[in-house]
Amino acid sequence: MVKLNKIYTRTGDDGTTGLADGSRRPKHDPRIACYGDVDEANAAIGLARLHTKDDGFLDAILQRLQNDLFDLGADLATPETDAFEALRITPKQVARLEREIDEINTELEPLNSFILPGGQAAAAHLHLARTIIRRAERHLSAALNLGDEVFTEAARQYINRVSDLLFVAARLANNKGKNDVLWVPGGNK
Repeated sequence: MVKLNKIYTRTGDDGTTGLADGSRRPKHDPRIACYGDVDEANAAIGLARLHTKDDGFLDAILQRLQNDLFDLGADLATPETDAFEALRITPKQVARLEREIDEINTELEPLNSFILPGGQAAAAHLHLARTIIRRAERHLSAALNLGDEVFTEAARQYINRVSDLLFVAARLANNKGKNDVLWVPGGNK
């Protein structure tokens, strides 16, 4: 169990932050940016959950997702080393996301257009979380592109699936897609 006795440490005053293995990185490092984005997406999901309490099915999925996103943050904050046993995203967690995506998708109206973020409050927050996760994925890609970063395959898959889950969850929150706001190409010409 995590125990936090002191909230400020002053160790980041120099513009660096510590990874789980104790090494320090600049706060603008792509790895740090990636798990910071995951944390931001988790906060957006928390806002969405203020509006999903009456939908036990969706709220339970989002609660599991929030917990998993903390696992993902721990995974991303821990470089691949043999120094200690790290908390890692597992293939089982990826498979669960895929099952939930498929299950939600069977409930939705078919798509006839791209969707604009909006509709119900929960859906709007979930679309925001989806775009934040996409940014996290871009930061993960940037970190990988540096050539000296390693992330587990399950973490890479999980972060990719989260945005898909958030997309279908937003549609579910929009009355199973009936209240989706559709893009009308050139509609304002």
